Amino acid sequence: MRMRDLCDLVVLAALWGGSFLFMRYAAPAFGPLPLIWLRVAVAAVCLAPLLLLRRQGRALREHAFGIAVVGVFSSALPFALIAWAMLSITAGLASILNATVPIFTALIGALWLQERLGAVRTAGLVVGFCGVLLLAADQADFKPGGSGWAIIAMLLATLSYGLAANLARRLLGEVPVLVNAAGSQIVAAIVLTPFALWFWPEESPGGLAWSAAIALGVACTALAFLIFFRLIANVGAARAVTVTFLIPLFGILWGSIFLGERLDAGMLVGGAIVVLGTALATGVLRWPSRRRA
Repeated sequence: MRMRDLCDLVVLAALWGGSFLFMRYAAPAFGPLPLIWLRVAVAAVCLAPLLLLRRQGRALREHAFGIAVVGVFSSALPFALIAWAMLSITAGLASILNATVPIFTALIGALWLQERLGAVRTAGLVVGFCGVLLLAADQADFKPGGSGWAIIAMLLATLSYGLAANLARRLLGEVPVLVNAAGSQIVAAIVLTPFALWFWPEESPGGLAWSAAIALGVACTALAFLIFFRLIANVGAARAVTVTFLIPLFGILWGSIFLGERLDAGMLVGGAIVVLGTALATGVLRWPSRRRA
């Protein structure tokens, strides 16, 4: 991997890790649904002109149904679930749970598309879910105001991401990635508009909340997607997906620096197990093969 690609990988992880920080700032002020509507609407405004400049608007129209379905499960639903979860859990914990996306992607691919996992990837699924159970046992609290339901919401969001990835492969295999990304944000903005209007806060959010919401849309969504596309083009999807392993590091780092969050031993061990399971499930980490004499 070239130095430029490595820098892109780190910047992308920093941006996506920062999304949890911005949601922690803005979700209490806006509410989950209005905040996510702002996120996807701002991203759509940023990405739509690029779509037109590349003259890919026709592909958007031709694949409108598939893009609409994928847009709901890749953006509208998981973004809203994560924003709601961020009202109760730390940015560090959310970023660790987010690392389960490749695990759910592989599991859904195996159950729905009959993809062979093999022994190593199957072991990765088991290890990853053990890490999730450890985190849940250590962090979940289902008393009023506890984090239990927020953890479930995060896992439902990652499940939605995994479903969206498989839907995109099934419905949008030949669609340019920019069309998929821009279209998904446009669809999410349309779907969330009535909910955002209904739940819009009576009291106007402050400047910090507005800044966080705009940064979430511009940097953590529109810009991050563009960097991700460039990574896929330069190093391939298999290497680009390794950003998953760096996101928890930045989520924990930003939460510690800006929110004063602490990483306890349970989160550290559980997070390490989740990342290990993800590495095995995605095929990034393999058992050493024995060479025949």
